[in-house]
Amino acid sequence: MKNKLESAFEGALWNSRLIVLAAVITSLVASFAMFFIATIDAYFMVIHLGEYASPDLVGEARSQLRGTMITHVVEIVDGYLLATVLLIFALGLYELFISNIDQAESSETKSNVLLIHSLDDLKASLAKVILMILIVKYFEHAIDMKFESPVDLLYLAGGIALIGLALYLSHAGEHPSPLKKLPDKSEPH
Repeated sequence: MKNKLESAFEGALWNSRLIVLAAVITSLVASFAMFFIATIDAYFMVIHLGEYASPDLVGEARSQLRGTMITHVVEIVDGYLLATVLLIFALGLYELFISNIDQAESSETKSNVLLIHSLDDLKASLAKVILMILIVKYFEHAIDMKFESPVDLLYLAGGIALIGLALYLSHAGEHPSPLKKLPDKSEPH
């Protein structure tokens, strides 16, 4: 009796992991929605390129339209990056809690970003894409920044330096620098 009850409880407990499918499906739907939104934004931006080529557009109006177009490009990139985060999250949750994705393991185009074997792999993949989203957002704000004093320029430069440091640190763990083997002083020459 005890073994049957214990076995039934353990089976129910193990199968409770399937609730993760709700997060996987929802993340996939949200990812597809973001891909759709970013693609529609890109389509309308391309349609408006004709306005930029107009000979009637001169001086400040052309400069303003150019700034608007660059902002739209940054927003499109941001949308695609967010869609990618949601896709990686869905794939990672599925691999961690439900089952390995056989096609991912046997694919010729193996991507380290899409192969998730542990929670740390998922966190690392998401962190890289989220860092890229933050960089894109910083770029978006930097475009609209008004430089009213030299300090504003220093703030921009400081932000760029911090972004460079963040990128360096995020990649430093992946590719540790090879240490030269120092000669052992106890060995005779």
